[in-house]
Amino acid sequence: MPHHRPFPRICIALGLPDAARLLEHARQEAESGETFLEFRLDHLDQPVNGIKVIREFLKAHSGCIVLATCRRHQNHGKFNGSVEEQLRILELAVGAGAQAIDIEIETAEAASEKLSAFRGRAQIIISYHNFETTPQLDSVVKRMTRFPADAYKIVTTARKPSDNGRVLALARAYPRTPLVVLAIGELGFPTRVLSPAFGGMYTYAAPLATQGTASGQVSAHLLRHLYRIEKFSKMAKVYGVIADPIRHSISPAVHNRGFQARRIDAVYLPFLVSPLQLRDFFTLAEKVPITGFSVTIPHKQRVIRYLDAVDPLARRIGAVNTVWRKAGKWRGTNTDAEAVLVPLSRHVRPSKASVLIVGNGGAARGAACALIGAGAKVAITGRNPDRVRALARLCGAEPLLREQAEERQFDALVHATPLGMYPHPNECFFNGKIPAGIVFDMVYNPLETCLIRRAREQNKAVVPGIEMFVEQAVRQFEIWTGEAAPRAVMEKAAMEALEQK
Repeated sequence: MPHHRPFPRICIALGLPDAARLLEHARQEAESGETFLEFRLDHLDQPVNGIKVIREFLKAHSGCIVLATCRRHQNHGKFNGSVEEQLRILELAVGAGAQAIDIEIETAEAASEKLSAFRGRAQIIISYHNFETTPQLDSVVKRMTRFPADAYKIVTTARKPSDNGRVLALARAYPRTPLVVLAIGELGFPTRVLSPAFGGMYTYAAPLATQGTASGQVSAHLLRHLYRIEKFSKMAKVYGVIADPIRHSISPAVHNRGFQARRIDAVYLPFLVSPLQLRDFFTLAEKVPITGFSVTIPHKQRVIRYLDAVDPLARRIGAVNTVWRKAGKWRGTNTDAEAVLVPLSRHVRPSKASVLIVGNGGAARGAACALIGAGAKVAITGRNPDRVRALARLCGAEPLLREQAEERQFDALVHATPLGMYPHPNECFFNGKIPAGIVFDMVYNPLETCLIRRAREQNKAVVPGIEMFVEQAVRQFEIWTGEAAPRAVMEKAAMEALEQK
């Protein structure tokens, strides 16, 4: 009987249409240091051709573990053969050296007596996939554990944030049952990072040079070096950012690098939260539990109703961008306000300045409150005149139509709308002359927005959004950890992340 080696924390999922490319990519992963690879034989034009690939690969990389999978199309795989043909291919894979096989629960139920042929020769992983939702999970575990196996893989689809909490809780609920637990899709991404820390055996990653085999997979390099999946402990504090959309956020790159620099046992994750799922996110936050999180579009104002305490400045602004848990209560503040004043003060004294704010949402309100509090003379314009007037009345600022603003000249302009933000980088509020000597754009992705580019062309002084982003992130880090933030490290991480977008 062969000795079963423990699985590494990350399995690279390889699904390619021809054998030569499968072998090429497997070799690339092995040469980059990966030791656990899933060969999706069902992705091959001729699945049986994968047997030779396994043999050749292991001949050169005997230290690697190959997990062979040949999922039938009835179970969202690509293999069109019968259960008997599926098991025959997996048996050939084991004969070629595959140390583990993935058999979906439907196959196990249809041919349970044939599973005994694999026992003692390879590790058997019985898998369950639900590509529609996250069902009641205890019944899934009960269904699967009727069949003896070395591990049980449960993959669901997260439809709301709390589905992630239910999936993660599963491994802790069954500590004596070897489980692999994941939720697929962008909404389920946090489970890919957290599942090993919650007791899951391993997680799946996409290969470096091609797509993964499931929605939400990212590269092992990202899991290791950004999220430090092999470094943070089971006791690590979990932080994150909530937004919709979330893909553009560079906050995970910045805060995780900060934690690494200060050797803090913590991880920071992106949480996709739609406007209708904000309450549900707090269910997830209690279950994980999450220690603190950043708040951005579209939740800065609505999140206040779910907090136990909000500081006076954030209450006056009517928007929160930073939340943390203290003494069992959710607390909120707004670090955006200070992050407007600090970069702008490098160019002009706010108490002596006239400032035009473009926008009428939470970011604009924060900027207005901060600048008026610092003594600036503030005017507000935007695309919605009614909302502009309401915000100006609330803050004690002057409301202006776009045409009126363009006829004036201000010391500084603060742009506080999403115009120009990825994935629409060519949008700009001003088509012609920008009516200010200093142009501050809160948008940080892309690094040079259309507004900033036009301001430079007009010989204006500019304050890119990255300066504000770093300033507010530094303050968040210090609120959450009680330690001085590694500002230079975080700024470098932000620049690198934007350059990769």
